[in-house]
Amino acid sequence: MKKAITEIRGEDSKELKAKLNDLRKEQFELRFRGAAATGAKSSRSREIRRTVARIMMVLGDRARTGDKKQ
Repeated sequence: MKKAITEIRGEDSKELKAKLNDLRKEQFELRFRGAAATGAKSSRSREIRRTVARIMMVLGDRARTGDKKQ
């Protein structure tokens, strides 16, 4: 699931917003399960957090520059 920033920049904004929504739901589910799983949960949670940050960065850049990939 880990995506490089170049792969994220290659997708259009609608796809990124849908992916962001899916990742946020998964992040909520992991948080909701809580301390039941320790090792795998934390690494997946970290990966989701970083991917969300990358997507939000790309969407913010596009909004500021007025990029036509919307």
